[in-house]
Amino acid sequence: MVPLPKRKLSKGRRDRRRAHDALQNTNLVQCSQCGEMRLPHTVCPNCGYYQGREIISMEKAEKKK
Repeated sequence: MVPLPKRKLSKGRRDRRRAHDALQNTNLVQCSQCGEMRLPHTVCPNCGYYQGREIISMEKAEKKK
């Protein structure tokens, strides 16, 4: 037999337990092109490069703003 909970956990108790999951630090890496810190596996928001290739042209991005 598999043990099962005797009573249903309330939504508040469940959410209080899960609240700590979002408190972990985000892992940042240094951009190889400009040296700014960015999230891994994403295009650099500062220079627009990803893995040594220009993905977003920053001149076009500045004109749109």
